[in-house]
Amino acid sequence: MAQVTVSIDGKQYRMACDEGQEEHLIDLAERFDRYVMHLKDSFGEIRDQRLTVMAGIMVMDELS
Repeated sequence: MAQVTVSIDGKQYRMACDEGQEEHLIDLAERFDRYVMHLKDSFGEIRDQRLTVMAGIMVMDELS
């Protein structure tokens, strides 16, 4: 297993992924972080958990 560190909302998270998938995981985290930043810009500072849930719902909406 490979290990990468990603940053979401200014916080660092160490994550494991399959070998060769490091760049893909980093890209996904960067894209998700953009959702989080968009929400913060729109709504200001809100609780971390609520922000994460809202960003997750936005991602799911795009996928549907």
